[in-house]
Amino acid sequence: MSRLRTAALVGNPNAGKSALFNALTGARQKIANYPGVTVERKAGRMFLPSGEPVELIDLPGSYSLDPASPDEEVTRRVVMGEFPGEARPDVLVVVVDAANLEQHLVFAQELVAMGQPLVVALNMVDLAERDGLVIDPEALSASLGVPVVSTVAVRKRGIEALAAAMAAAEAQDLSTRHEVARLTLPERRLAARNMAKGAILSESGEHRLHAQLDKVLLHRWLGPVILFALLFVIFQAVFAWATPFADALDGGISALIGLVEGAIPEGVFRDFITEGVLTGVGSVVVFLPQIIILFAFILAMEQSGYMARAAFIMDRLMAYVGLSGRSFIPLLSSFACAIPGIMATRAIADPKDRLTTILIAPLMTCSARLPVYAVIIAAFIPATSVGPGVGLQGLVLFALYVLGIIGAMVVALVLRRTVTKGSASGFIMELPRYQMPPLRDLAIGLWQRAWVFLRRAGTIIFAATVALWILLSFPKAEPGESQIDASIAGQVADGLHVVMEPIGFNREISLALIPAMAAREVAVSALATTYAVDADDEEAEAAGLIPRLQSGWSLPTALAFLAWFIFAPQCISTIAVTRRETNGWKWPAIMVGYLFGLAYIAAGATFWTATALGL
Repeated sequence: MSRLRTAALVGNPNAGKSALFNALTGARQKIANYPGVTVERKAGRMFLPSGEPVELIDLPGSYSLDPASPDEEVTRRVVMGEFPGEARPDVLVVVVDAANLEQHLVFAQELVAMGQPLVVALNMVDLAERDGLVIDPEALSASLGVPVVSTVAVRKRGIEALAAAMAAAEAQDLSTRHEVARLTLPERRLAARNMAKGAILSESGEHRLHAQLDKVLLHRWLGPVILFALLFVIFQAVFAWATPFADALDGGISALIGLVEGAIPEGVFRDFITEGVLTGVGSVVVFLPQIIILFAFILAMEQSGYMARAAFIMDRLMAYVGLSGRSFIPLLSSFACAIPGIMATRAIADPKDRLTTILIAPLMTCSARLPVYAVIIAAFIPATSVGPGVGLQGLVLFALYVLGIIGAMVVALVLRRTVTKGSASGFIMELPRYQMPPLRDLAIGLWQRAWVFLRRAGTIIFAATVALWILLSFPKAEPGESQIDASIAGQVADGLHVVMEPIGFNREISLALIPAMAAREVAVSALATTYAVDADDEEAEAAGLIPRLQSGWSLPTALAFLAWFIFAPQCISTIAVTRRETNGWKWPAIMVGYLFGLAYIAAGATFWTATALGL
């Protein structure tokens, strides 16, 4: 009995291989795992025009035969016939995306160079034509030296022609493939560009515009400059645009406190509402406009297609510190919150690369830090202009974010040369089409972000603030005694203050750092509650947090507080997720330890430097 012929679908991710596999095999499919790995083996039965059956294998998406993940390792082993009991496929069907031809042709050339019978399926030609791109398969066939068949897998267009080309593949002349085999990766990239240009019959003005935009935005030197200029504009806007709305919210909360004081008799319950709830939680809620503006820019960058370009730009910079480009997306997610960022590292195949990314994710400036930065900057940095359209407050906020990124890169460099020693692996990513951000999607995204922030204010921040108010309010102080001195919280703060005083922190800061372990924003509500409880009269209590900070803190102390929160140890939820993702307490303990050490050193260095300069 003769062996059943085999064919394999291979190509980059998102080329439409699965849809083509379904169109060729129908319901005649079976799924199992490859020996010794968790990657699925998807195989099915198809029939050639002659009626001959062929086993068709759908291989995982790959960018190269030099594997950078378990999926790519399986693809290489199948193509090379390295699995025990499995011969090389008789025919390779290389699936390429017609709308992303240049990138997909790089891997196609590597497969052509192997000298096996091969057919190229030029898939999703309908989507390419929708985008104004018309491709000549005959010209592409002449460039590659192999048959090229146009297909639309989801509509089963070109399926019969592809099956006929597969039937004739074993009769191909393989002697002309040696030229492709000698090409290096840069040479294959250049050849792919020339092949794509030669095969394109026509393209729309919009497609040409997108190509020109990529030449500018992805330029080796100009691209990073544009990216950081955009980030600079974002942080200027966070202060300049949000101030009127934040002031209105602050005024509304102050008015509400006044109403409560007029409606409820003086006593513990009124103090609980005004000092514990409205002053504490309200001091965080007033920064909702800054949160919304920041995420409006981030969502617009994602939906327009620019965020993927930013990832491509940052990939080149991250390679210098030994990080894989695959680390960028989790780190990018960490700017919203470190928890989803750490969970997103599951997509990183290299365990040391993944561990490094987990350990530095907390250094990305998450949205929880923004209220802390905003209140200190508003209190101590003048709202002055340092140039046309450039405010000093926005400049300082931008610098804090940049310092967090620099800190993460330095820590990554140290880790990759010590406990997680290794080199950066290659990274290829799909670049989406440019488009105007849909207003409806943008509005939904902003509502979701705002709701998450308000929900935290109504749960974690509320609970931590109320607990702190109770600890600050009891036992009651004797006449003439400070309420903080008499309280349980004050006694705890006295013990911690011994450690924090050398870096310029006062007792109120030392106290606020404890509940801030629940959530970073709680540091603001903790300070507001502490000063409200210790206020001598209602007028002082109603003065607000910023005037109390200005009167009670020196500029070196304020700068040290900002430096602390660049590196501040993570919230409890992040520590718990890190323990789950690393299967133990070793790495979370190391993470908390190095973050505390960096925060302490940075705050101390900032305080003593500022003091020495007479600030």
